[in-house]
Amino acid sequence: MKSKLPGAPTSIFAVMSALANQHKAVNLSQGFPDFDLAPELIELMDKNMRAGNNQYAPMPGVPALREEIARKIKRDYGREYNPDTEITITSGATQALFTAFNSFIFSGDEVVIIEPAYDSYYPSVVVNGGVPVPVPLDENAKFDWERIKSAISPRTKMIVLNSPHNPLGSAFTPEDIEALTEIVRNTDILIVSDEVYEHIIFDGRQHLSMARYPELAERAIVISSFGKTFHATGWKVGYIAAPAKYVAEFRKVHQFTVFAVNTPAQFSYAEYLKTPDNYLQLADFYQKKRDFLNGILGATKLKFTPAEGTYFQIYDYSAYSDEDDFAFAKRLTTEAGTAVIPISPFCTTEYTGKKMRVCFAKKDPVIKEGAERLLRFFEKL
Repeated sequence: MKSKLPGAPTSIFAVMSALANQHKAVNLSQGFPDFDLAPELIELMDKNMRAGNNQYAPMPGVPALREEIARKIKRDYGREYNPDTEITITSGATQALFTAFNSFIFSGDEVVIIEPAYDSYYPSVVVNGGVPVPVPLDENAKFDWERIKSAISPRTKMIVLNSPHNPLGSAFTPEDIEALTEIVRNTDILIVSDEVYEHIIFDGRQHLSMARYPELAERAIVISSFGKTFHATGWKVGYIAAPAKYVAEFRKVHQFTVFAVNTPAQFSYAEYLKTPDNYLQLADFYQKKRDFLNGILGATKLKFTPAEGTYFQIYDYSAYSDEDDFAFAKRLTTEAGTAVIPISPFCTTEYTGKKMRVCFAKKDPVIKEGAERLLRFFEKL
């Protein structure tokens, strides 16, 4: 049987989590919280289920939720989206990404992907007939706009962007926005903007959403997720916001792949979003966890720049080992007792860096135990 993804490996998250379970390691590899979501959100879900909101939702999403998202985007970024024609609710951000690729990529279309990248991008482009064109971030985890510009060709259909960035934790600057605008001006290139970590951004930075910039917003499919924002990854509710002509095409595919998204969750989020503080406090919440983790591992010879956003911290371990990152991550899991993620699986081109990703979306005692196990391990080297 012929495979559409013959080279697709088992997800690195599944590999490292299985290894963590086998060796009873503290799992700081997978990117999901280990703490409960807000009691109010649980109560809203219970209320909406008991109220009978359990059957198929409208294909574009529950109107009340689309209206609240439109208000949220206007409040946060200044752009008005029509909730009827420019917003669609999805089964999480990964489905939104896949449907966006499926809706707009034709055979042979090139898609510029900035690497390291969320491991869904590349196979989703390939399975839809596209040709991924990987462009690496520079050594400081910043966008190399000259290389990105050089990657553009007459066949370029789309650029996939992610800020704050998973796995490297960097975030857009105003200079990035200027460079991007210059590159796409006078082209038909679409921007798929993965903004799932939009509210997890640190040290007073402002999230630079594509929705802030009219020239970019007119060609951008902005994707976000309530799973990341409200610690509810298992509820699988996200959304896209884009000009109506793009949303119309997106919905054509969406209706035949997903059709409807978790109904009681949509009603619950519609009510919960009415209080902006429910997400505006997120940056401070995670910044404290980032600083707690770095405060412990700062006693090692690991090199790092504090993450600008996301709930991931990158560490350079080159002072301790010349091993490739996958081998070293496995060693930390089996010998130190803390599971981390290597960076190479986020790349389709050769990656020789000595870096690892640590997730701090965990309860403080878990962060403390995982970090102190690493500290004891490095003290012996």
